[in-house]
Amino acid sequence: MAAAATAGSVREALGGAADALAAMGVETPRLDAELLLAEATGWSRARMATEPELGVPAPAARRFGEMVRRRLRREPVAYILGRKGFRSIELTVDRRVLIPRPETELLVELALELGPRRVLDIGTGSGAIALAIAGELPSCEVIATDASRAALEVASANAARLGLAERVKLVEATLPPGLDELDLIVANLPYVAESEWGDLEPEVTKWEPRQALLAGADGLDAIRGLLADRGRLLLPKAQQKTTAGLVLALEVGEGQAGAVAELMRGAGFGAIETRADLAGILRVVIGRRDRSP
Repeated sequence: MAAAATAGSVREALGGAADALAAMGVETPRLDAELLLAEATGWSRARMATEPELGVPAPAARRFGEMVRRRLRREPVAYILGRKGFRSIELTVDRRVLIPRPETELLVELALELGPRRVLDIGTGSGAIALAIAGELPSCEVIATDASRAALEVASANAARLGLAERVKLVEATLPPGLDELDLIVANLPYVAESEWGDLEPEVTKWEPRQALLAGADGLDAIRGLLADRGRLLLPKAQQKTTAGLVLALEVGEGQAGAVAELMRGAGFGAIETRADLAGILRVVIGRRDRSP
């Protein structure tokens, strides 16, 4: 029986794709090529590394070629694959939502430290933060909001696929009604300044949703808007004795932590602290307040 037709070896496929991607300015050409070939063939990256002369079947080679062409147009790998890992979960992602970043995991880590009973995730997008918290804190009630109905469709599908649809309430809003007894609010709001837009990678500016990224001249408009609604971040006096107070944690851009801390103080939050990501950038600003009006 004749051998199945192949279109070159793993070594050849990866080498050619990586060279082409590097020429287009892609930051991680070899890694991207490996991820795309693994998707096209169904083989693990470990197998491809140990069997570089393995012949790539022609149908897989065609799929790989199409994915590489998409990547050459600087479409993010996560959109090409249709998924992105975040902590212990895998999320479906497409152009309706931002691709979850590792630094956003800091907000989930804070929730695990605090062990809240009720959490609100503002601007949930794909549902990354809310679903990770719900999965890792089974006793926590999670509410997730987004102003984009399209983003909520993605989050809803992710919640259903992960078996968390009953644990996470999705609301089309920013601050929904009925915020009684919240312990923690987390938010990864837009924080890119208009002046910075042209300096971002094409993967961001050409493909990710602009409205989920840009936030005015200094990148703080969305955060100002949230903190300006300070009355909604309070609880009635009758409930003060039943809750320890509210913690607000905001992801911010590089160089924004000081300004956001001042905005938090102006909205009545105290005990401000900041946390850095793995690159040493102050990435999360945390404030606390008692909720007396």
